Amino acid sequence: MTRAEAWQLLNEQTSSPNLVKHMVAVEAVMRAYARKFGGDEEEWGLAGLLHDIDYERHPSQEAGHPFVGVDLLKSRGVAGPIIRAVLSHADYSGVARETLMEKALFAADELSGFVIAVALVRPSRAVTGVDVASVRRKMKDKAFARGVRREDIVRGAEELGVPLDEHIAFVIEALREVAPQLGLDGQAEGAEG
Repeated sequence: MTRAEAWQLLNEQTSSPNLVKHMVAVEAVMRAYARKFGGDEEEWGLAGLLHDIDYERHPSQEAGHPFVGVDLLKSRGVAGPIIRAVLSHADYSGVARETLMEKALFAADELSGFVIAVALVRPSRAVTGVDVASVRRKMKDKAFARGVRREDIVRGAEELGVPLDEHIAFVIEALREVAPQLGLDGQAEGAEG
């Protein structure tokens, strides 16, 4: 599957602009980690872009996430390593994270959403003003972004073998590259492929 085909499929399956932005954000982090670790940037990027392809319609384990999405991706001929990564990002799937790509997807998922939340509460609504210290402060605030599991952020960095502060800084930098698409550059909104 090409990136253009993945983008089309994502937009067929997802109408929520925020969910689309989340998947674009995770894709950016995955591409950056592929470059860092010598992985296949296209493959890692597709895993990030498609990991929540079913989330809007099937937002929980009980509703079928990520299994419904995996079935869809298999029917479209998506490669096995991407399928494994999508499955392994859900702890309850029964698929252990073994490869760097799988570990990076888990590590990127929660933290990218959290960094976006931190950026959104800044007066500028820009990721450029977010730093490691501001993310760490917000992680201690249990009332902030309640749905984000802090333990998954910490465990993701541990599984990836990257110190937490380094992982946070890396994710912030990767998101800066796509800030205009995420509406986090202090300018107009828009997540475009």
